[in-house]
Amino acid sequence: MRCLLIEDDLATAELVRHGLERAGHVVQTCHEGDTGLRLALDGSWDVVVLDRMLPGGVDGLGVLAALRGHGIATPVIVLSALSSLDERVRGLRSGGDDYLGKPFAFDELLARIEALARRAVQRGEPDVIEIGDLRVDTRNRRVHRGTQAIALQPREYQLLEYLARHQGMVVTRRMLLTAVWGYHFDPETNVIDVQISRLRNKLDRDFPTPLIHTARGVGYTLRAE
Repeated sequence: MRCLLIEDDLATAELVRHGLERAGHVVQTCHEGDTGLRLALDGSWDVVVLDRMLPGGVDGLGVLAALRGHGIATPVIVLSALSSLDERVRGLRSGGDDYLGKPFAFDELLARIEALARRAVQRGEPDVIEIGDLRVDTRNRRVHRGTQAIALQPREYQLLEYLARHQGMVVTRRMLLTAVWGYHFDPETNVIDVQISRLRNKLDRDFPTPLIHTARGVGYTLRAE
């Protein structure tokens, strides 16, 4: 599994990282809420291990709210010293899939993480998203239109996958800036316009039917019609 660990206590983070890697999983660790949110919004993780109390301007519940608000269903297990019944209920109602109080036994954490991953697979979130003749293989990060492979840069792929997971919906500039670039406001930047232009050149230029459509003044949508 690809695991994102967001934990500000360095000793705990090292313990969890080491244990998960010994179990054969790939782990990326960060120690601040805003950085963790930017990484989590990528949407490519199999599970997120999330500390409840974090520095960096965004706490664990804020990370959860942002993820679920952007339609990202990545399983999240919350770790927290706040382990009363009310706090556990609050964490679960904020979008957490599981809640484990500190201190904890690593073997229990590992078992809970693997259970979350099994349930996510059983829910059947597709590994391949199809829009018309476009195929986005989210597990292997491969893109085809018809029989033609489309080579994308990492940021172009992230942008396409986000649009594909919200196909048919108008995705606002603010949503794209937050999900793909990790910005939490709308700065004076043309980064979206530049990347959309590049993506259109690769996806639409050589094909009769455009897939990327502009909702003028609002954002963009990916659809086959």
